[in-house]
Amino acid sequence: MKKYILKIGVLIFLAVFAFSSCTEKFEEINTDPDRAKDAPATNVLAFVLRYYAATFHDAWADMNEPSTYAGHLTKIQYIDEARYNFRPGVVENNWYYGYILLNNIKEIKKKAIADEADNLLGVAKVLESMIVQTMSDRWRDIPYSDALKLDEGILLPTYDTQEEIYPALLTVLDEANDLLATPAATDQIGEGDVLFGLDLSEEQYGIKVLRWQKLANSLRLRMAMRISEVAAATARPVVEDILGNPADNPIMESNDDNAMFVWQGTSPYEEPWYTDSKSRDDHSVADVLVNELLALDDPRLPVYALPAESDGQYRGFTVGATAQPNLATISRIGPRFRKNPAGFSPIMRYAEVMFCVAEASKLGWTTGTTTEAAYEAAVTASLKENGIEQDAIDDYLLNGGAFADDLDQIYLQQWIALFKQGMEAWTLYRRTGIPTTHYVAPGSFFPGHNSPPFRYPYPANEGTLNGANSKPFSDLVVDNFWGKQMWYDTRTGVN
Repeated sequence: MKKYILKIGVLIFLAVFAFSSCTEKFEEINTDPDRAKDAPATNVLAFVLRYYAATFHDAWADMNEPSTYAGHLTKIQYIDEARYNFRPGVVENNWYYGYILLNNIKEIKKKAIADEADNLLGVAKVLESMIVQTMSDRWRDIPYSDALKLDEGILLPTYDTQEEIYPALLTVLDEANDLLATPAATDQIGEGDVLFGLDLSEEQYGIKVLRWQKLANSLRLRMAMRISEVAAATARPVVEDILGNPADNPIMESNDDNAMFVWQGTSPYEEPWYTDSKSRDDHSVADVLVNELLALDDPRLPVYALPAESDGQYRGFTVGATAQPNLATISRIGPRFRKNPAGFSPIMRYAEVMFCVAEASKLGWTTGTTTEAAYEAAVTASLKENGIEQDAIDDYLLNGGAFADDLDQIYLQQWIALFKQGMEAWTLYRRTGIPTTHYVAPGSFFPGHNSPPFRYPYPANEGTLNGANSKPFSDLVVDNFWGKQMWYDTRTGVN
């Protein structure tokens, strides 16, 4: 383990922020003689994977806001974020982190193209799509096609709409699938693949490339189903192509394919929720989630939550309450998600893939399976991931989780399975309105709204530094969090 941690540290230390410059003189002036000038692409990959997990899955980018907007978590101390009282610096950082990652991915792509390294280029395209999708789901319309082109003289990038971004990402992921499937592609992704492991044996390397290909197609499936109601003509062919030709378009087939960034467990490489718990006690499981699990007699409840200290009962707390609770009466987050320094940051799960298949089947699309079979596979995968024994799984599928042939049930079970993926759970809620028991924070700093936030505020620096391009989009924002709904958010009567 110590050698593993040291290797990861060295890989990340050697990676660089690959910022482009506009003049040779600028580059010369800003060259640090003590830093590596040309880090190997695999080292940059290690940096991207670790930095993504550290900045997109920590307390600031997930627990405090997306997970509370989703109805999974709430704040029990310093509760302002759950009441939509955001910190401008946090918004700036989340924006900045995304473009740091994309800039480094651009550098990986440049090196991969120069080296004719199809596997590495495919991996870079998967990561680009994953990060841009999350950023668009956070802000809706963002600079994408015109971004990161300082070397081409573009200082102020224009914005792409979400209606343009999602189809573009589907194309990028299709390209990634083809690259990762290229028979002649023998290039090594290298030791920087800290997502799917450092084993570089020939057998394991083939498995790793296949897992990246499965992630590419699973993300395609996610994005296609997300726009299924607003762009069925785009989404349906993608879904049916993937599911109709699994040999060319493999997707996750079991929990063994889950894309989880597993932390090494020694500082500074400790899981972010655990790191937060070492010095803070600000979060609990939300009443929305606890009440849904209680109503279903769901065996994941004691995994997701701890019983209250006062009476041993499972009790969530109000999302965005006006005051903090008696802390002894509230369920904290379960140890699997919060108390393991060598824990995980989830990127995508097999359970989510099968919920997408179940939804597509319910819509009448060709999936090669039935809605019931896909639904039961999805629920089973989530339960197994959380350590539930087979007897309890069988009982749940006969009782609280029994198949009802209903889209809302598919959405609810998917929402439950997305625990610790606040952005994805919040997005699912915005798209479907499930769970119907979710609500606007009673202590909201913005009265007059009947729904949790639609979006994140744009960072103030965008208005200052890129005002001409950002203004048409920022003008549509209401009270920082509302206004224009996400493209895929077809709910009516919400504001």
